[in-house]
Amino acid sequence: MTTPRDLLIIAMDRASGRPVEQGDLSLALAGAEVIDLLGAEAVRLDDDHLVPSLRPAIADRLLDEAASSIAVEAPYESVDDWLWRRGRGLSAAYLASLEAEGQLTQPRRHRWMPSRNSATELLDSAARRQAEERWSSGDPVLAALAAAVGIRDEGTADLPSVSDDAVATVLAAVHDAVRELDGERQRRVIEDAAFDNIWRGE
Repeated sequence: MTTPRDLLIIAMDRASGRPVEQGDLSLALAGAEVIDLLGAEAVRLDDDHLVPSLRPAIADRLLDEAASSIAVEAPYESVDDWLWRRGRGLSAAYLASLEAEGQLTQPRRHRWMPSRNSATELLDSAARRQAEERWSSGDPVLAALAAAVGIRDEGTADLPSVSDDAVATVLAAVHDAVRELDGERQRRVIEDAAFDNIWRGE
């Protein structure tokens, strides 16, 4: 399994209080891809720019797709630009991948009880158990990515530090991008409310 898949599974399992914003999750998944590509030495950071390195064989289709989409010539893409470009609709792509692999199921419903949503549920699988084990072990990268989208275990102290500077740079970029997206959502809410007030004559 990969960090993006582990993150998606944890997001689906743990976000019971409030749903994770899909835009936030997509940004975090794009960051998780970079972190895995750094680990595979498929990319390196030059300051905050993604520079392709080796082109190893990557078994995961979406991660291989990510590696293939990295700019191969200067000017190289910044981590921030990558998050916004690659992150567009990425949570839906990973969800579709899990579904295609048979790792999701629709909740069982009675015919006399109409469904209020079409949420899918995770099946018990080796991938789910592996993600849970990584989460329970306090993996600092997974914990930081999950925290960026609002998922933390109750009673958890400060997040563990990450010793790898490149990984820390990516995590910081993810947190900044999620905050930026949240700020944009808040601005839209204010603008929509102001527009509604104009129509009501307030």
